[in-house]
Amino acid sequence: MTESRLALLRQSIVDADPESATALTRELLEAGTAPETVLDEGLTRAMSELGDRWKLGDVFLPEVVAAAAVFTQCSDLIEPVLLAGADHRLGARVIVATVKGDMHDLGKNMVAAMLKMAGFDVVDLGIDVAAQEIVDSVRASAPQVVCLSALLTTTLPEQRAVIEALTQAGLRDSVKVLVGGAAATAEWAAAIGADGYGQHAPDAVRLAREMAGVGV
Repeated sequence: MTESRLALLRQSIVDADPESATALTRELLEAGTAPETVLDEGLTRAMSELGDRWKLGDVFLPEVVAAAAVFTQCSDLIEPVLLAGADHRLGARVIVATVKGDMHDLGKNMVAAMLKMAGFDVVDLGIDVAAQEIVDSVRASAPQVVCLSALLTTTLPEQRAVIEALTQAGLRDSVKVLVGGAAATAEWAAAIGADGYGQHAPDAVRLAREMAGVGV
């Protein structure tokens, strides 16, 4: 029964059907399904599938954006249930930002939501964030990890600019840098000296946990 409801939830998110998706999320939570399961096997799997289909050209960006809005509505229902459990905090902090020149927040918002629900203290700097602002935030909040998103190929160099700015400020050795976004690749991450690359939001969370030293 739970798996069938999760499958329906995934389809509702892919279809960008907020009424069905939120109703199924409530139903699963009220039935005692672990919030982590609803998040991972419902919401996240749906968005990962949609992201893969987008890269293949099977769906278009407006469809992904619409589904992401439904994802956010459902995650807002899951978060208080998840955080109401036993001590869930990891004692680790992550900065997330979409780099300067890029106004897209789809992937960043998914990563931020999942990091928060994984127990991280998340500092979300938003979109179009300059390198110096990220440097200032690293200096002020002392995170273990910085996650940089870039959807556009033209804004990829800003990820490199952030790493260079952290180096010049003497902060690079104090923080791990994780890059992602539709324009990024593992090869790009290695070329600019990043510590890791997350293709999907679950990858980013897993890597952030490893980088922060809080397990997988």
